[in-house]
Amino acid sequence: MRGITIGQLAKYAGVTIKAVRHYHHRGLLEEPPRDPSGYRRYSARHAIELVKIKTLAEAGVPLARVKELLAANPDQFAAAITGIDRNLQERLEALIRIRERIAQLSSGDRLFVSAEVADYLDHLREIGVSQPTVQLERDLWILVQAVSPKEAAILIDDKREAINDPEFRSIYLEYDAAFDWSPDDPRLHALADRSKRWLANRPHRSKRSEIPVLDSTILQLVATSLRGISPAWDRLGELAKQL
Repeated sequence: MRGITIGQLAKYAGVTIKAVRHYHHRGLLEEPPRDPSGYRRYSARHAIELVKIKTLAEAGVPLARVKELLAANPDQFAAAITGIDRNLQERLEALIRIRERIAQLSSGDRLFVSAEVADYLDHLREIGVSQPTVQLERDLWILVQAVSPKEAAILIDDKREAINDPEFRSIYLEYDAAFDWSPDDPRLHALADRSKRWLANRPHRSKRSEIPVLDSTILQLVATSLRGISPAWDRLGELAKQL
């Protein structure tokens, strides 16, 4: 019998011709000489070896270790397979963690901030705060929580308490609306004064002594991120210092 062609060999083993040539290139499968007509002819031994290579590869054995396993005795083979299985298990666990992380991407804000902050941001949307302002708040909380997580936990509790106060909620919504106002808008004076009065008369004011002061560098970063995005907000900041 003259043997079979590479196409027949690939078909019998259930692989592609390209795979057979790749195994030749990796030194996993012996490459027979060409016959007088210029074709390589493969024997049953080649087919058996190819099936072994395919089986190991499909089981997750790295091609770099296939040759070693094909030549191993039973004990060596068992030990190698145990190690390979352990590596595969570690890779599987890593992939599961990656999938969980990807799944979190669909949770939006909850990927980047604590559950308390995410709930607070959801509440802002519910009461009618514009998305740009919610986005700005979220970005600021990402920064504060990353640098000062303990202080951020206290601050978000204070902010969630404040937003439940009808007067503060009304002031917050007016600040949101003021984003596009002219810095000369007379309503800004009234809004700044209203904000000062709320702070002075805030319920449970005694608790404010417990509110932590953030690191000056963080405060500077926050101020920098806010500066210039709204001339009206910049003006409100100036008015607050004057009152």
